[in-house]
Amino acid sequence: MPPATPCPPRHDSSSGFRIDRAPQLRYDRRMSTLVTPELLDSLMDEAIVEARKAGGAGEVPVGAVIWSGGEIVGRGFNTVERDAHVIAHAEVHAITAASRKLGGWRLQDAILCATLEPCTMCLGAIRLARIPTVVFGAGDSRQGAVGSLYDLSADERLGPPPRVIRNVRRGECERLLKEFFQGMRGGT
Repeated sequence: MPPATPCPPRHDSSSGFRIDRAPQLRYDRRMSTLVTPELLDSLMDEAIVEARKAGGAGEVPVGAVIWSGGEIVGRGFNTVERDAHVIAHAEVHAITAASRKLGGWRLQDAILCATLEPCTMCLGAIRLARIPTVVFGAGDSRQGAVGSLYDLSADERLGPPPRVIRNVRRGECERLLKEFFQGMRGGT
């Protein structure tokens, strides 16, 4: 199959998401699935389900899923309080589950979708797992590592930069967080 033509960054006003870096990619048979607004919406549906599980358990409501080979192969939600462990983030759980299901740590044919912009730790795990596409809903100005506070996703010293698709159902993802923290403060 011929190489794909370069895809410039774009904003899709119909779905509200923004593709930041669609680097010049050669055709890769491992990642031949088209990333459509419908696929992104479906993945975010599942990530939101995971985020609600976290919120229902008194955890910060962040959820993540990993899609590969036409199916979700990993799911996770924050369990930092329950596990009393700082690395118990949604993305880490999803990567662990996907690696177990697929039988390896390299997730070169995967899309990670999270309700919140990954932090530096999670983005490090994403980069090490070789995940080529990162999708998220809400930005995180306090800890975001995909452009809000830092942008470790663009650093080529860490390997090929992943494709980043941000703001997928941003309002809904932000509302989950806002309602959670308002509830913690007694509704103020």
